[in-house]
Amino acid sequence: MPARLNPLPAETVQAYARDGAVVLRGVLNVDELCALEAGIEHNLAHLSPLALVASEPDDPGRFVEDFCTWKTNPDYRRVLTESALPHMAAQLMQSQAVRLYHDHLLVKEAGTRQPTPWHQDQPYYNVGGAQNVSFWIPVDPVPLASTLRFVAGSHAGTWYMPRTFRDQQAKWFPEGTLAELPPIDTDSDRYEQLAWALEPGDCVAFHMLSLHAASGTGPESRRRVFSARYLGDDATHTPRPWRTSPPFPCLEAQLPNGEPMIHPLFPTVWPIA
Repeated sequence: MPARLNPLPAETVQAYARDGAVVLRGVLNVDELCALEAGIEHNLAHLSPLALVASEPDDPGRFVEDFCTWKTNPDYRRVLTESALPHMAAQLMQSQAVRLYHDHLLVKEAGTRQPTPWHQDQPYYNVGGAQNVSFWIPVDPVPLASTLRFVAGSHAGTWYMPRTFRDQQAKWFPEGTLAELPPIDTDSDRYEQLAWALEPGDCVAFHMLSLHAASGTGPESRRRVFSARYLGDDATHTPRPWRTSPPFPCLEAQLPNGEPMIHPLFPTVWPIA
């Protein structure tokens, strides 16, 4: 089935280019939202070898992540390829073509204390280029207190040191290679933050270099989120001498450094032939 069209206002595309993050309301219809919720529950019941628990053992809740399961999850595949997401990705990236990069499950059970610290996504990845977008899509209501927060315009150039979330270790770049995070939360005049409360079917779209963070969840607030990540025309394979997150083992032998991301792992989802 072809991907569903959803023309975006010009001001939304402009805001994405300027701020690196925008909110999109009512992106998924009722059927798609039901499919996504079913896909998430299936994923939680059948975690892949890439799954991890990102919260401490003594956390009263639980923060679970998983990656790259769309091939074995038909509900995920439907949302990733047949919803309005591919068409919106093309518009936000201002790209002629859209490739699926990967899916990412992020579930914070009720009462999870573990925050998601400030970080950018692209330094963890094996991809270069500026045309990209991630959609952060909850199937539960997300209040401002536990939603994703962004630093407006932070996608514009500086790469910050990626560190492990739980112990802040530098495992992707050698110490001193990239800039350290600025004092975002203590200098609000300098670092404008964007955040939106979300209802099921809403999402936020953000650039992979946008600085973002989130708090834990309330004692009765389950936060099930699915992230869909897409690449545009200028995306290239950028192998790292370390395990990326998520990893794509043996890809370097098939896709040399600097080559476009043309590979069966990253199918074209827009335009639809």
